[in-house]
Amino acid sequence: MQTQRTILWVIFSLSLLLLWNAWQQHNGRAGMFSAPKVESGEQIAAKPGSSATPADGVPSAGDLPAVGSSPAPASSAVAGSQLPSASAAGASGEVLTLSNEVLKVSINTLGGVLERGELTQHRETNGNGNMRLFANEPGNFYVAQVGVINAPGSTSFPTHASRFEVVGTPTPASVTLAAEDGGIRVERTYTLQPGSYVVSVNEKISNVGAQPLSPVIYRQMTRDDHKPEGDTFFYSTFTGPVMYTEAEKFQKIDFSDISEGKAKHASTANDGWAGILQHYFVAVWIPRPDVARVFYTQKSGPGLISVGIKEPLGELPPGASNESSAKVFLGPQDQNLLASLAPGLELTVDYGFLTVIAKPIHWLLDKLHGIVGNWGWAIVLLTLIIKTIFFPLQAASYKSMARMKAVGPRLTALRERYGDDRAKLNQAMMELYKNEKINPLGGCLPIVVQIPVFISLYWVLLASVEMRYAPWVLWIQDLASPDPYYILPALMAVSMFVQVRLNPTPPDPVQAKIMMFMPLFFSVMFFFFPSGLVLYWLVNNLYSIAQQWVITRKIVKN
Repeated sequence: MQTQRTILWVIFSLSLLLLWNAWQQHNGRAGMFSAPKVESGEQIAAKPGSSATPADGVPSAGDLPAVGSSPAPASSAVAGSQLPSASAAGASGEVLTLSNEVLKVSINTLGGVLERGELTQHRETNGNGNMRLFANEPGNFYVAQVGVINAPGSTSFPTHASRFEVVGTPTPASVTLAAEDGGIRVERTYTLQPGSYVVSVNEKISNVGAQPLSPVIYRQMTRDDHKPEGDTFFYSTFTGPVMYTEAEKFQKIDFSDISEGKAKHASTANDGWAGILQHYFVAVWIPRPDVARVFYTQKSGPGLISVGIKEPLGELPPGASNESSAKVFLGPQDQNLLASLAPGLELTVDYGFLTVIAKPIHWLLDKLHGIVGNWGWAIVLLTLIIKTIFFPLQAASYKSMARMKAVGPRLTALRERYGDDRAKLNQAMMELYKNEKINPLGGCLPIVVQIPVFISLYWVLLASVEMRYAPWVLWIQDLASPDPYYILPALMAVSMFVQVRLNPTPPDPVQAKIMMFMPLFFSVMFFFFPSGLVLYWLVNNLYSIAQQWVITRKIVKN
């Protein structure tokens, strides 16, 4: 039984590694033991209402352009509803800037593209300058594009490759652009509200031709498919397209699935949004509510992926016009802010299958921060509160381990007495456990019950944008980055060795060595983990050691 108990402890320790490996695969990265998990494919497609076929009369995603190396002239016309290639990094046009207290965006008159989004209250991962979600430069392409398709015959409407002209006088909060082609005139107004991460985009589509037209607006995010800076081998978060509809809920689509033409996702709805997610930040198009829309993804060029929404405007007679509006959110994954903007947007803070546990934990963490004013101390208090709630279970575990440790010498004597006679040895051990009222598995069950809670807490700390550049004490000035001096990981390793020493020593020398090396093995990972996560584990271990020491002393005295 002692051997079985040791094996269970080893399995529990290895489960932490396996859970981390599963988290890697869950976010589309290669795990330690297998190929990357396919993120979005057949499961979503199998749901009722999921279809890759667009609504009748609406062009397919294939009608949208690939992103080329140079823009086509505004006068160019191509067959059907095919669009000219979009402007890529380095293409020129007049750049207009809107700004407020938290956001600075740049709009290029070539295509009317949102090509730069600077979050002035958030720094880049490397600490150099403000965080940028949008960029149009070599090796870093990420833009929000809008255009009109569904032109008849060989004509084309204004797209995200057309030349736009500035209408009126721009202000720091608003600018209007206009372009005309194929009998359609587009007037697009970008408006940035004070203190907001939302850019409002209003389109006035007018038929200036001599025949009825049926324009379709498309709004898309186009991005290169590389991971953002800061992603490491030791932990990974999802980067890629995301969508939400009331029917299909939150969906993630892997870059590779889109590139290989295997992506499956919701196609049509009267609600929902689409965008691109990365660690701590998200950029999404949020169309006006209760309007029919078509969702699509596509490969837009070498290493470039687009995700977007098309909105048919219906037939426009000559001289008629129609208006459509949408919002672009580009900012941090602040759950309260996201929930106020659109249904399901807060789900971009992805806790996986343990969301039901993780959300209350984040709520409590936020409340504690409101009290102490420091995210590091909020983590400490949160860990202590959760450990205290689970103290009855933890106490049962420690009591069981203490009893096992107390009878350790007697178990060793039994093994020496019976040698290789396993049947008699097991019978004698069971008799000893019965007389001493020891359950050999009593220390493991309470731990298993707590695993979902502590894994949820791990995900909360990993996903919370509040940890970025949040100081704790002295040398810890960024809870989302590794400890620069490795002090917390070193203390973590020491605490794990102490825990091993407090546990019953396995009689098998090989098992004993394994148990001693386990802390060293796991501590290597902690050297690369965000310091906020290491702080949580360190406090958890120290509190566990204190609890175990007190309970063990009581049992020894008795």
